[in-house]
Amino acid sequence: MTSSRRTHLKSLLLSLAKVALEKEEADRVAEKERYMEEHCELLQTAGLSMAELQDLCKKIHSKIDVVDEERYDMESKVTKSTKEIDDLNLKVFDLKGKFKRPPLKRVRMSADAMLRALLGSKHKVSMDLRANLKQVKKEDTEKEKDLRDVGDWRKNIEEKAGMEGRKKMFEGAE
Repeated sequence: MTSSRRTHLKSLLLSLAKVALEKEEADRVAEKERYMEEHCELLQTAGLSMAELQDLCKKIHSKIDVVDEERYDMESKVTKSTKEIDDLNLKVFDLKGKFKRPPLKRVRMSADAMLRALLGSKHKVSMDLRANLKQVKKEDTEKEKDLRDVGDWRKNIEEKAGMEGRKKMFEGAE
């Protein structure tokens, strides 16, 4: 297909689309006029008294209220359905597995810095856990003293080996 033929076909398609759009707009205007003729009657206010005009205004206001309620209901339905559509699109996207998580940056912050960032000037508690620890002194028990006095276990066994060691045990027991 030559380029001149291609441009000619494009121009024909554009002209057909233009005609279709114009026809669609004319149909829309005709539909609007037909709807207005069906649902809105012409007001004839000539020769009406003040009370009749007030009644007419009240009727018109009640109709306006009904239309506003319907419009609000429609808007709420539309927003609800668009939200559901978005949620379903997200589910479909997740199921496809093409969702890429953004790479997270590693942030090095101390606990105090995080609390200051979250709470601002209200932060007064220190998260330095080592400073909050209580120091506890161990009490020396008799067993620990005995263990320290015994010393190296090898020396103790060598001393008790043989008859001399057993003799010392009996002599020390007295």
